[in-house]
Amino acid sequence: MRFLRKSLTGLFLLSLTLGLLGFAGIMVRDAVQARMAEEARVPQARERVFAVNVVPVAFETVTPVLTSFGEVQSRRTLELRAAASGAVVELDPEFVEGGQVEAGQLLARIDPANAQSALDRAENDLLDARAEEREAERALVIARDELTAAEEQVVLRESALRRQRDLLDRNVGTAAAVESAELSLASERQAVLTRRQAVGTAEARIDQAATQLRRAEIARDEAQRRLDDTEIRAAFAGSLSEVTVVSGRLVSANEQLAQLVDLNALEVSFRVSTQQYARLLDGDGRLRPAPVTVALDVFGTNITASGQITRDSAAVGEGQTGRRLFATLDAPRGFKPGDFVTVRIEEPPLDRVARLPATAVNAAGEVLIVGAEDRLETVVVEVMRRQGDDVLIRARGLQGREVVAERTPLLGEGIKVKPLRAGVAPEPEAMLELSDERRAKLVAFIEANTVMPEAAKTRILTQLAQKEVPAEMVARIESRMGG
Repeated sequence: MRFLRKSLTGLFLLSLTLGLLGFAGIMVRDAVQARMAEEARVPQARERVFAVNVVPVAFETVTPVLTSFGEVQSRRTLELRAAASGAVVELDPEFVEGGQVEAGQLLARIDPANAQSALDRAENDLLDARAEEREAERALVIARDELTAAEEQVVLRESALRRQRDLLDRNVGTAAAVESAELSLASERQAVLTRRQAVGTAEARIDQAATQLRRAEIARDEAQRRLDDTEIRAAFAGSLSEVTVVSGRLVSANEQLAQLVDLNALEVSFRVSTQQYARLLDGDGRLRPAPVTVALDVFGTNITASGQITRDSAAVGEGQTGRRLFATLDAPRGFKPGDFVTVRIEEPPLDRVARLPATAVNAAGEVLIVGAEDRLETVVVEVMRRQGDDVLIRARGLQGREVVAERTPLLGEGIKVKPLRAGVAPEPEAMLELSDERRAKLVAFIEANTVMPEAAKTRILTQLAQKEVPAEMVARIESRMGG
């Protein structure tokens, strides 16, 4: 009995299993036939719309600013060198690195003992020369007086000779007396010649004394200059740099002791390209005195100064390109020679140009504008200047139009976009209230999707659990469901 009962139970279970397998096969066959009998439903294709930032085009007169980099340097720099050799016996307390000195201030003194002795000797020689000149003048006066006396004696001897001849003619005198008078006259005339020679000698002595005096004066002035060379003074007010001397040090002639820099006479040297240089020339081809602004960035704090271009270099320089320009600074407070600064130069104004972001223009000089039905159109523009992250363009028919601010490879002519305007809040997204049945279908479709990432699936399910759901998201999901 037990064997029969177990056999019947097994036969019953086998029959039940076979029946269930047959029923399952029939269900699969009916499902396949029903699926194959349905018409193919293609999801409705939707055009992709890109959101883009747009900026309006407004033409105006703009003054371009050319940016370059340069170095601050002093227009007045003096090398303080020792004109004499010796020991430094005196040093001003301000004769240090960065010391501020005034014009004419005594900075250092080299041992003046030898120079002072030479000056004293030169002054003594000058006194001797002056004394010799005075003595020569007195000798000339005496020689001239003696010449006058001799000439008077000649006159007297001539009178005596005439008297003796007159007496001889009257037979009163003798021939011997006449001859004696003639000899006396000849002797006095010889004395006149001697006195004249003495006068010439005295005059020559005066000339020699004057020459000697002049030489003594030159020697005295030279000695004075050598004494003055022992003193080092500031030629102008400024600041000292590269100081290499201390008190008591022996210095040689022409040795550099320091540099004197005028911090109120600074200029900036910078280089621009040849194209930029051409834009700074006037109608006559001369460099315009364009205004410049110099800025020094010091840990976020800018030190600025204004000035103007004064000149350009005479040559390009070996291995260099472009042009080197110089601009003076009006009030260079805080600047030091050697500072690396940013230089901004104002160019001549440009009329009817528009300022756009540099990302709005491609390499071919084209921009994308928003046309009819929010579709993009390509317009060719002329790029006039590049100003940092902006460009200045010129074109026709763009006044008031909207240009795409950032071009991407996905954007092109004919693409439909959603303009995002600066300062304009975007339109609120349309929301829907779903019925329970519609919500359940959407949730089931999302949960059954095995391709969607888990993060996106969680985000969409969270939005579907809300009371109001974005209409665009619902339409997108239902288009993929085929409903």
